[in-house]
Formats: sequence, structure tokens, C-alpha cells
Amino acid sequence: MNPAGHLDVKPYDALLVLSFGGPEKPEDVVPFLENVTRGRGIPRERLAQVGEHYFLFGGKSPINDQNRALIAALEKDLAEQRIELPIYFGNRNWDPYLADTLAQMAADGVQRAAVFATSAYSSWSSCRQYRENLYDAVEKTPGAPRLDKLRQYYNHPGFIEPAVDACLAALAELPDNGDTARLVFVTHSIPTQMAETSGSEDPAGQPRGAYVSQHRSAVDEVARRVGERTGRVHRHDLVYCSRSGAPSTPWLEPDVNDHLEQLATDGVTSVVLAPIGFVSDHMEVIYDLDTEAMETAERLGMSAVRAATAGVDPRFVAMVRDLVLERAAAERGEEPQRPVVGSMPAGPDVCGVGCCPNARGPRPALCGRDS
Repeated sequence: MNPAGHLDVKPYDALLVLSFGGPEKPEDVVPFLENVTRGRGIPRERLAQVGEHYFLFGGKSPINDQNRALIAALEKDLAEQRIELPIYFGNRNWDPYLADTLAQMAADGVQRAAVFATSAYSSWSSCRQYRENLYDAVEKTPGAPRLDKLRQYYNHPGFIEPAVDACLAALAELPDNGDTARLVFVTHSIPTQMAETSGSEDPAGQPRGAYVSQHRSAVDEVARRVGERTGRVHRHDLVYCSRSGAPSTPWLEPDVNDHLEQLATDGVTSVVLAPIGFVSDHMEVIYDLDTEAMETAERLGMSAVRAATAGVDPRFVAMVRDLVLERAAAERGEEPQRPVVGSMPAGPDVCGVGCCPNARGPRPALCGRDS
């Protein structure tokens, strides 16, 4: 606590919420997808086909509105805790673009900001690419503030506890309160090479294979806690969605739809689809799960309920505040508590050397030991 009785966020004078971005109207869809896939040589015609997922929902991704809701909840939480910390919002792939946000922060006199990314796990696409984007934006911005990305939070109680309650609520919607239901935890698929190289060889970082091991730690902990609450053992699986790229490139499997087919063959009649890889109802959730996977389950005669994401659950919102306070204390030379649950320790504040390398070749990135 500082002398005025406020929780101390020094040395930070701002918080940056960093996210993926998404189109907000139909004419944004293809340009947004061009941003996402730039450098991969994907024809515009193919992007238009992918964009059909967005057009099913009026050509708008829900992600920006969800981030605005999270920021509003964070502002309320910080005010209630008497913490004065302005919050900024920047995206990698759409407005508000990260570089524009940094320019505004510089104009506002921000000197040093904590960065909360809306991605809980380690891999190139879910962590290092954000760090590369931070580097690029800082390079473009005269007087840009110093940026410190907050640690991975897949095993933080503020992320795990809402997932437990969401699974319990979903089970209660199924026949017999989900007594025989399978818990099917879903996350975004990535190329197997990216998964294998996630993490680093640096003892100060996350071990290689971090993307899958972090997910397994999270799903095992959620399933264990659900079982404690229900008094039953719930079989559970980790599966993947949103595979893209060339068919010849191996990606993490099984796909959620293929897995539902196998479960039906094995006699499973009810499932909870738990989007453990996502912090809010992204397009991957409302299309890949709520639309596509639910259609698969219905065709198979399987009862299925989708569990909620963390969204603006007060525990998740408080987690962001606690991560800022934790990192601020560490930067002041203190030894803060680092709450975690499950089988893995708290991740490092700074990514290890060679963490989550870019398969296309080395690129500079902020917030790492090799920055």
C-alpha cells in the first residue's frame, strides 16, 4: 500500500489491453483477413470464403465489443479498489491498431505500461507474435512508453475458477444433471511444429511443448475441481478447433467435430463443450462450437451444452488487477505472491531466450530475455 492507502501500481502509469482484433462491419471482413494472413500468399478469393463465417453474424466479430466490456469492468474494479490507472486498448489486426494506441499513450505522457494480452497460453501465435507486434509498434512510435507484458495466466485461480463454475452450470443443463457427460475442452489448433517449439530451452522460461502442457494442466485442474463439486469422476478430453493452412502441414488434433464422431461411436450421449482456450466468446467459439460443433452433436443425437467463457466474470477481472499489482511489486524489487493452481508453477515475468520462435525466421520482440 502507498501512504494514501491506495494499492501501489508503481512503476506503471497505464494498463494496455492487447488483443487480436476483428471486423466490425461486412466491408471490414476481407481487409481484416488480409491483415491476419499477410505474407502467407493466400488468394483474396480464399479469404472471401473464410469470411463467410463472419457474414453469418452480420459481418462483425464479437471480440472488440467483448474487450470494451472487459475494459469497462476493469475500470470499475480499479475505481472500487482506489487504483488510478488509465486503461488503453490496442489490437494486432484491426482498429484500434496497436501503433495508434501507443501514439495516443505517448501523447498522453504515459511512461511505462503493463500489458495484458487476451491470450492465456504460450506459443508463437498466442504470445511471441504479440511481442513482435509490440516491438514493431514501439519502433513506429516516437516517445513510446516502456511496455511490460504480464505473465501467462492459464493456471491463475481467476481463470480456472470461472471455468469450473461454467462446466458445472453446463452439466446442470444436461439430462440427469450430466451424470454421464463427457467434458470436452476445446482450444485453438496450431501447427504441431509451433506446439513443439512453444516455450524455450532457457531454464528461466517455460519448457518446450508449453502450449499443450499448459492446456493439459488447465483442463486437468478444472475437471478435478468439477469432480470435487459433483462427487463424480468426469472423463475429459482436450481437442482443437479452427485448423487452417495447407492440408500437408500437420496441426494439433483431434478436431472437435471428429472427436464428437468418435465419442458417439463409443456410446457417449452427452457432452459439455468447454472453450478453455478462449477468454471470451470469440468467433471461434460462436462459429466453431456454437454453430458447427452443435450441428455435429445434433446430427449424432448427442446432448451438448457449451460452457461459458470467463468474459467479465468478476474473478477474471480481479485477476487482471492482481497481475498488474504482482508485476508492479516485482519491478519494485519486492517478492510478491504468484497465485497458481494445477500442476505447473507460475510462469516467468519475462519470456526466456528463444521462447516460442517464429517459424519464418528470427524477428525482434519485446518483453523477453533476448529482447
